[in-house]
Amino acid sequence: MSQAFVKESDGEWLHDVAPSLSALVIYLTRENNGVRVYQKQVKQGRDGREMHLMSNGLTYAKDSGGKWEIVF
Repeated sequence: MSQAFVKESDGEWLHDVAPSLSALVIYLTRENNGVRVYQKQVKQGRDGREMHLMSNGLTYAKDSGGKWEIVF
């Protein structure tokens, strides 16, 4: 089925993804048209959060509520 026919409510947003790394990988891979996205590096941020650099070039971390967000 074409993406054009997918209802808006069927989409999943980053903040809806479960707070596990495997759930993040599955979500990012799906958003990347099935091309696997993997973790390249993990480091501690200045605020103590784990920062996950992914193969798509973006860094992700969990906010204070445990929801995924992109870190700049």
